[in-house]
Amino acid sequence: MSLTGCDLATESEAAGEIVIGADLELSGSSAAIGLAYHDALRLKVDQLNAIGVAGGKKIVLDVKDNRSDSNLSVKNIGEFGDNPEVAAVITGSCSSCVVAAYRTINLKRLPTIALAPSTQVSDPVAERHYVFKVAPNAADGAAALTAEVQRDTAIDKIGLLQIDDLYGADGARVLRAELAKTDIGLVTGDPVKPTDTDVSGAMEKLLDTEPDALVIWTYAEQAGLAAQNARAAGFKGRIFFDSAAAGDLFLSRPVATAAEGTTMVFTQTMVIDDVIATTPTKAARKQWFRDYTARYGSYFGYASFAADALQLIGDALDRAGGVDRDRIRDVLETSQIDGLSGPIRITPDNHSGLMPQALTMLVARGGRWRLAS
Repeated sequence: MSLTGCDLATESEAAGEIVIGADLELSGSSAAIGLAYHDALRLKVDQLNAIGVAGGKKIVLDVKDNRSDSNLSVKNIGEFGDNPEVAAVITGSCSSCVVAAYRTINLKRLPTIALAPSTQVSDPVAERHYVFKVAPNAADGAAALTAEVQRDTAIDKIGLLQIDDLYGADGARVLRAELAKTDIGLVTGDPVKPTDTDVSGAMEKLLDTEPDALVIWTYAEQAGLAAQNARAAGFKGRIFFDSAAAGDLFLSRPVATAAEGTTMVFTQTMVIDDVIATTPTKAARKQWFRDYTARYGSYFGYASFAADALQLIGDALDRAGGVDRDRIRDVLETSQIDGLSGPIRITPDNHSGLMPQALTMLVARGGRWRLAS
């Protein structure tokens, strides 16, 4: 799916426009996140175009659907790279898509900000010269969850249910490393495939190990199913969600019942309506939350990452003075903003910009996510 025509480059150049490519999951098992990213990008484009970038030019999105297919994603990104009017690209939640495409990205000298969570998206930096990342980092999430778990003296053993992809592998590795610093044990079950719509078998095997608490390291839909399966099986312990599980602000009725009291590590933006705007940055986050919910009816947790990625590109365009890909890349590599998601600091040694301070604890209460007290 492409939202622009074949003559986009010629038309945009004549109209004083700048093209930003977006390679997103608009169909398939990850469509909920991809569509939320698309919504966020459309809203942020309107906001940036209201003030203009790079001397008053307008941003135009060229959006393609990769269907979570790495081969298709490489093809899409190659097409973006061949269009000289494309200043930069934003990619969606598919970590393997970005990893598969990094050679193409480097070859085309195409500044790319990935919204996918895996560590391999932006590391090693020497091989990801043009790739940057705006999404929670697995190591930061594991550290935050471990600190939270340690506050509960009744927990001696955790059961981990993770998704069978690059980010799930990250989760098992970093959570094990964090818990190794404590007296809390870890047991892992069978990973669930991203396309699985039934996780009951994996949950049943995990519960057979008799964990005191569960950590669910999957995306939102499967996390909700896992919570329902655990409670239906009689599990009474605490349930923790990694940041990947952030989806809609409001939980569906069956998920809300099962997930009541569940703790999730995520950014404050998702529950910014619980926060008093004591600083201009917090006021900006509250305004973004209001603008998004006013346009789309509810809030989706990952929306702020897409908006921050586009803001970073807009700022780089201003400093580069237009479509100069190498200059845009150089600017991105030293970018620092207090974003909608939280503080973002990108350096030559670290292309994954979201800082650990952006993460906080949320709790499912009364059918929606709230800021944990």
